[in-house]
Amino acid sequence: MMLGDPSSADDRNPRAGRAAGGFGDAVFDDDQAGVWADEPQEAPAFDLAVYWRLALKHRILILGCFLGALAIGAALTLLMTPIYTATATLQIDREAARVVTSEDVTPRESMSQGEEFFQTQYGLLRSRSLAERVVESLGLASSDQALAAIGVEPPARTGTAAAQAERRRAVALSVVQEGLGVTPVRGSRLVAVSFDNPDPVVAARIANAYAENFIQSNLDRKYESSAYAREFLEERIAQTKGRLEEAERQLVAYAANQQIINVGESDEGDANGGATQSLASNNLVALNSALASARAARVAAEEKWRSARSNQLMTLPEVLQNPSIQRLTEQRAQLDSEYQQKLSVYQEDYPEMVRLRAQINEVDGQIQSLAANIRSSIQNQYVIAANQERSLQAQVNGLKGDVLDLRDRSIQYNILQRELDTTRTLYESLLQRYKEIAVTGDVTANNISIVDSARPPASPSKPNMLINLALAALFGLGLGIVAALVLEALDETVATPDDVEKKLGVPVLGVVPLLDKGQTTAAALADIRSGFSEAYYSLRTALQFSTPDGAPASLLVSSARPAEGKSTTAYAVALNLARVGKRVLLIDGDLRNPSMHRVVGVENERGMSNLLSGSSDLQSVVQRTRQDNLFFIPCGPLPPNPAELWGSDRLRQFLAESRNSFDHVIVDGPPVLGFADSPLLAASVGGVLFVLESRGTRRGQARGALRRLKVGRARLLGAVLTKFNAKSTSYGGYDYAYDYAYGAEGEPQAKKGKKA
Repeated sequence: MMLGDPSSADDRNPRAGRAAGGFGDAVFDDDQAGVWADEPQEAPAFDLAVYWRLALKHRILILGCFLGALAIGAALTLLMTPIYTATATLQIDREAARVVTSEDVTPRESMSQGEEFFQTQYGLLRSRSLAERVVESLGLASSDQALAAIGVEPPARTGTAAAQAERRRAVALSVVQEGLGVTPVRGSRLVAVSFDNPDPVVAARIANAYAENFIQSNLDRKYESSAYAREFLEERIAQTKGRLEEAERQLVAYAANQQIINVGESDEGDANGGATQSLASNNLVALNSALASARAARVAAEEKWRSARSNQLMTLPEVLQNPSIQRLTEQRAQLDSEYQQKLSVYQEDYPEMVRLRAQINEVDGQIQSLAANIRSSIQNQYVIAANQERSLQAQVNGLKGDVLDLRDRSIQYNILQRELDTTRTLYESLLQRYKEIAVTGDVTANNISIVDSARPPASPSKPNMLINLALAALFGLGLGIVAALVLEALDETVATPDDVEKKLGVPVLGVVPLLDKGQTTAAALADIRSGFSEAYYSLRTALQFSTPDGAPASLLVSSARPAEGKSTTAYAVALNLARVGKRVLLIDGDLRNPSMHRVVGVENERGMSNLLSGSSDLQSVVQRTRQDNLFFIPCGPLPPNPAELWGSDRLRQFLAESRNSFDHVIVDGPPVLGFADSPLLAASVGGVLFVLESRGTRRGQARGALRRLKVGRARLLGAVLTKFNAKSTSYGGYDYAYDYAYGAEGEPQAKKGKKA
């Protein structure tokens, strides 16, 4: 079957799909044949399988770091001096039990400030001043022997005695601070005070000394604060007393000068608020009260007099209620009754009747006289009340001016009085506070107590072999992993098919195993059951699925640099296509350093250089090979301008002419880097097969070559990874050595399970 014109390959869609080996997706766009994707596909953010393969790849390095760290950790642990830890337990309360009810002079902590209070106590435990008290109380810096007793080498004995003592003190202080441990017991008011030292007895002594000196320093601080408060109050009391005396003198002098006399002023009154008034004010108040009473009496008297003037005299309530008038009225009523009774018997001029009438008239005269007296009394009461009101009103008006004048003169007096009252209050408060502190100063309140004293420990706490080995193991493992990641990051070579797809973004069409030592390429290809031959069979199958029309009619095999296996790949691809009945033309396209004629076993007298220069035709340069259906065109004489020959129209004419006689044209091209030959060839053929040497081609070289092919609009079908050592590389759990060796010696029973 003859394939179409390679020049019409633009009408196809040569999309490198999934290869026969199953190596990822192609990087071509769906809409245009031969257009490459700009960037490789992004790998997942975290692929556990990738890191597992990386760990297997560098397992020796990681294991060596792990074992080395374990050995170093064990050795260092055994060389360390045993350290003993003695612990004393303290209870720290926010406030101590109060012996007296008066407030203490130290600040009181609320519940919201409890955490700050405890953190402050922990800071005091770690303070330098407490460490100095411990050193002094135990005499740790008294001599070189004392320093040696706590496991410290004494400093050099140079300088004066004071300088030596200061150096000993600094060394002892440093040791005491470094060995201290303060550990709060979570959820309680307990705190563990521990000390580390090579001597268990020394550790217990210093831990107990810390606890005792911490309690004593707490008591000392409280006593010092009380003493300071007493001194402060004594000074303030003396100052306030002087100001109080001066204020009293100024007030008395001003009152005498201004003739201000206050009544009701006494020590008791001042203590209860100092409510005093001036004499004029008191008089005004009294007269004003009397005036109000007089005005009320005048109004009542006036009302009575008005009623007495306007009404009948005998209808007045005062008249009707008068006992004398009531008695006379009753007497008249009796006389009148007797007169009426006798009037029916006697005449009016009868002497008896005349006598009764005279008595009645006499009683009426007495009643009228009494009523007139009562009216005169009401009038007199009104006049007296009015006169009294006028008199009191005049006196009140006169005192108003005196009081207003006194108020003007009392402004400064009131200022002096307020200052005197304020100073007296302050003085009494300070004096009361001083008396309270004097009572409570000798009663020292302690809120810290020792729960458990430290005892010499029986066994050392440091070093801990298990913990040190665990830390060393973690460090070694981490170091090994970091070293593996660094080596992997620095490794620019392409080693596995996965590297090709992820680092270059090119699909892998085939993986060719590395030949054993002593085995030749020709012998491996001649053995059709060898893994080497099987790899190229797989590549041939992948090429048949690389385009919708099968393997391309014209194919360029190239690589980034020389000696990567491109000539062997070109020959093997051509050989395998010829074995399935295809007429294949193999061309040695390296016009600078030809080698394919030695592989095929023909002469290199005439070839492509003659054909492209026009000095020979196709029939004259084509040579038969030992393999049926496989024809070969050698390089021919080396031309001076290979790039110009590949860029001429003769190449396209040659490819069009070869279509009539051959199914496939395989060109063994020159390396891409450094020469323009391969990009020119790639633009004319139907597809490009890129060859990479496992662990030989660097990523930068491969990317540069692919970039040059991309600029030349090459239609890259995929890549072939050559010289792949499956024994030293674990790739995705897939064993290439098994694939290509399967069936070479029957069916090994040990590998039947894998195939299943």
